[in-house]
Amino acid sequence: MHPSRLPAILPGLLAAVALPLLAQEPAAPPPKPRISVDLSADFLALHVKIQAPEGTTKVQYRFGAETAVPTDSQWTDAPPLTAEDRRVSLDLPLPRSRWTEFQARALKDTEVLATSTKRHTPRALTLVTPERLAALPESDRPAWTAYVEKSARLADAEFDHLAAECRAAAMPRSRPAPSGGEFEIDDDTPDSWYRSDTAARLAAAVISFQTPSGGWSKSLSFEEGSRQPGTHWTSHPDDPWHYSGTLDNRATTEQIRYLAIFHSITGDSDARAAALRGLEWLLSAQYPNGGWPQNYPLESGYHEAITLNDNAMLHAMQLALDASRGEAPFTFVDAPLRQRLAGAFDRALDCLSAAQVSFGGKPSIWCAQHDPLTLQPAAARLKEPPSLSGGESAEMLKFLMREGPLTDRIVALVEPAVAWLDAHRVTGLKKTKNEAGKTDYIADPASDEVYWARFYDPVTARPLFAGSQDGIVYATFTEMAAKNKVSYDYFVTRPGEVIGKEMDRWRKRMDKEGFTPAQPSPGTDQPSR
Repeated sequence: MHPSRLPAILPGLLAAVALPLLAQEPAAPPPKPRISVDLSADFLALHVKIQAPEGTTKVQYRFGAETAVPTDSQWTDAPPLTAEDRRVSLDLPLPRSRWTEFQARALKDTEVLATSTKRHTPRALTLVTPERLAALPESDRPAWTAYVEKSARLADAEFDHLAAECRAAAMPRSRPAPSGGEFEIDDDTPDSWYRSDTAARLAAAVISFQTPSGGWSKSLSFEEGSRQPGTHWTSHPDDPWHYSGTLDNRATTEQIRYLAIFHSITGDSDARAAALRGLEWLLSAQYPNGGWPQNYPLESGYHEAITLNDNAMLHAMQLALDASRGEAPFTFVDAPLRQRLAGAFDRALDCLSAAQVSFGGKPSIWCAQHDPLTLQPAAARLKEPPSLSGGESAEMLKFLMREGPLTDRIVALVEPAVAWLDAHRVTGLKKTKNEAGKTDYIADPASDEVYWARFYDPVTARPLFAGSQDGIVYATFTEMAAKNKVSYDYFVTRPGEVIGKEMDRWRKRMDKEGFTPAQPSPGTDQPSR
């Protein structure tokens, strides 16, 4: 064969060799039959939807309500499958509104075609996990383990309490509580109002919505009267355990204060008992390191973080301090409980000291959320990345300066934080409205407006602006607002009050009480980074 003809006949030769080889390859095995199982549960029953594979003549199942399915337990025949799509539905009564494991299998005569096992797994915690607890120093581990275990027991008890009410009324699901606004006491309310029928009805409604663990949810309306059996303690229709006992938006602390005032004026014993249960909740909710989570019993996610956001930890500290002093309206708090509350306040100061972020070895301010175990800055929602908080830190400082005891410990928290805020003013901006009529902050060197960022980068100490929709951290407010809905105050002025009039008041308070700090004031030197 002439070499010039080889390229022309080569493809044919290769095909002649390859075709027999391909013909000898084994055919792909048929797909393995599978049985599809979908489960949902309410307080009365486990609802099961099963689709069996082709060729199934019978479906069997077994399930464990309190424990996993024993390996030697008997299988139960399911009702006949629908002819067109081989489906069957089951409604299995639950003895205590709980289920642990469900198993199903599809059979063709006596041959098992496919099996499926489903296990109930409660939503796991994300920050206070068994793995992270196991990595703690041995000396810290027992307290944290006991804390998490108690939280889980209380959550189970709340579930069982509501389940018992619903089952007694043959209700598969609980009703959400009436939704309302933030519950807040008016300090100017006269004593005569607390003696009114309106105040008594409000007290009864507030008491009725106290969770079995001792806390309250937020966004409740007490105007519609007392809680009825089968009604949840929260107003969330889709997730009834969301914020079931919380410090968010003044919840729990404000209800305790109201009941304490109502008892101090009327002598009502139910209000006294509920207020005491609330104080016990406050003590139980405090982490071993002195911080407070947003919700308790613990709710998975950023709710586990030590939460200064919206002044949650501040309100907890304020209540613990006030009740520990035994002054009106907390004169009914006995000495042992006052001592425990004072200890809780001291541990909170320990937490603030340990969590205060440092730059170049100098303390600055705090974050909106701190990791409960490491105390490092922690994220929450998309618009809340790990960050220092100008707003919440200012409120914490105002509380410590006005109401905290005058001690070197408090001074060590306050003075460097105020100096840091003074050194991190945001100037050269003018607040205005853009073409769309929305708030904007534009560069204006002539502007005399002074702001502080709601959030500062915990590494660079520069302001940051995270989008509420895309979660992207932008360098400027304008860039963030152009691509996201703005539903947050990204600039605040509260630090200015702390640096100005609150600092003056702080100095006068020291002079009036004859207090001289052991360490000289750091002044307003800017911390090194």
